[in-house]
Amino acid sequence: MAKKAHLNAEQMAKTQREISVSEFFAKNRHLLGFDNQRKALLTTIKEAVDNSLDACEEAGILPSILVEIHQLEEDRYRVVIEDNGPGIVKAQIPNIFGKLLYGSKFHSRRQSRGQQGIGISAAGLYGQMTCGKGPRIWSKTKRGKMHAFEMQMDLTKNKALITKDEEHKEWHQKEGTRFEIDIEATYQRGLRSVDDYIKQTAVSNPHAELRYLAPGMEEARVYERAIKIVPERADEIKPHPYGVELGELMKMLRNTNSRWLSGFLQEEFCRVGPKVAKGIIKEAGLGERSYPTRIAREEANKLFRAIQKTKISAPPTTCLSPIGEDRIKEGLMKECDADFYAVATRPPAVYRGNPFQIEVGIAWGKPGDDRLEVDKTGRITKTKRKRGTTDTEDLLGNADEAVRVLRFANRVPLLFQQAGCGFTKAVTQTAWKNYGLSQSKGALPVGSAVIFIHMASVWVPFTSEAKEAIAPYPEILKEVKLALQEAGRKLGVHIRKGRKVASEFQKRSYIEKYLPHVGIGLQEILGIDNEEREDLVETLRDSMESTRKI
Repeated sequence: MAKKAHLNAEQMAKTQREISVSEFFAKNRHLLGFDNQRKALLTTIKEAVDNSLDACEEAGILPSILVEIHQLEEDRYRVVIEDNGPGIVKAQIPNIFGKLLYGSKFHSRRQSRGQQGIGISAAGLYGQMTCGKGPRIWSKTKRGKMHAFEMQMDLTKNKALITKDEEHKEWHQKEGTRFEIDIEATYQRGLRSVDDYIKQTAVSNPHAELRYLAPGMEEARVYERAIKIVPERADEIKPHPYGVELGELMKMLRNTNSRWLSGFLQEEFCRVGPKVAKGIIKEAGLGERSYPTRIAREEANKLFRAIQKTKISAPPTTCLSPIGEDRIKEGLMKECDADFYAVATRPPAVYRGNPFQIEVGIAWGKPGDDRLEVDKTGRITKTKRKRGTTDTEDLLGNADEAVRVLRFANRVPLLFQQAGCGFTKAVTQTAWKNYGLSQSKGALPVGSAVIFIHMASVWVPFTSEAKEAIAPYPEILKEVKLALQEAGRKLGVHIRKGRKVASEFQKRSYIEKYLPHVGIGLQEILGIDNEEREDLVETLRDSMESTRKI
């Protein structure tokens, strides 16, 4: 067998060519959450629903979203997502749905669900790769006509190829968007399924109405909105000096329109006024009237070091739109028939110059258990609670199982990679025994409870492009732990009170059980008749009640 000749530099050079981002993700779709058929279905729906919620909220519209899954073959499904949002102008539809890394949120420093401009176009790419058909889109703006598109993605050029473009005067909605795609997938119920995602989305977005139709359902399941107020739109802020690295600072210096260095610092960054700018420049040993575009790398490095040494106020938090304690409680009450709810919200904090806020909610108590209550007269009553649906039971779990941790980033549920998430790490590091729950070392607490954790941020530090887990930054872990402890203290008070009431009820039941026998014994000793015996037993019962109240 002849020995193969090695390549020289010129021959290697001929094989080099530019790689399209579409081709890269087509070969590495696991990076975006399409690594198996079950996750592919969930990721497709999640990306489309996230876009719909963002669009509705930015337009000040209460979201009404339809999600449908239709089985076409054994391993092929048609996914439909329709919203009542503001619609999309015709020229932008091919770019949004047929071009990767195209969007309006990547350079915007304000809270939003989407960030990279990859998700929905990646879903279209996955459908094209597995079923040979690209997405179909119908969209209508308030003042425009309805446009219907069918498209394919040109992988080598990362752009959409329009195969159908129709215009209609009428549509069943005044405005909105409908997205359809055929994909290779697997539909399953249970944890980390599409059903679970829809339910958790209803919890974290109590202002949204969701209609969900999946295989095996005769009619759509409706998740009604609990409140009729659109979340306040977050403001966009400029970058904070602490969150800029040297390379980015040099790029900003080259591209600025500011004439002087002092003006550059004040105009390009937030929380930098004349006094702070003067202090930074003095620390760097530069002049206030230096030309930003002429600053060399060494001078830029001095400027970068000076920024780190200068005390600068934390960035403004108007860029955040947290859910709010009342809304978290409304969402949990809507989907969890629990016995007790505790909610805690931390003040805004900062990591790497990015503001963020942590919110925590706890729902405790399994549906169907007996409920002990103390009425206004001080009497303890025992009532049988109404058992919830199967979904609600799954959400709460059993008393001898680990608690359910619901993780959210900018109102979006995170269903996978729980073990590698910073939120889970914070939960396991919290001492839940102090709050009445059982817990083994390094494990989640045990009990019929749901722990809700939400992070609102202008830039969520996901561990991968699939956006399934939060990186365990020390600043984030600290805030999550403090919020968990605050909510845990409220839960601990309730659990201790419940145990005290249960103990008291048990003691009373013993007395109630044996009081008639005491009456019979007193009747034999005192020689009284039956009527006097009953009066005596009633007197003893009243005496017991008055003593218990004291």
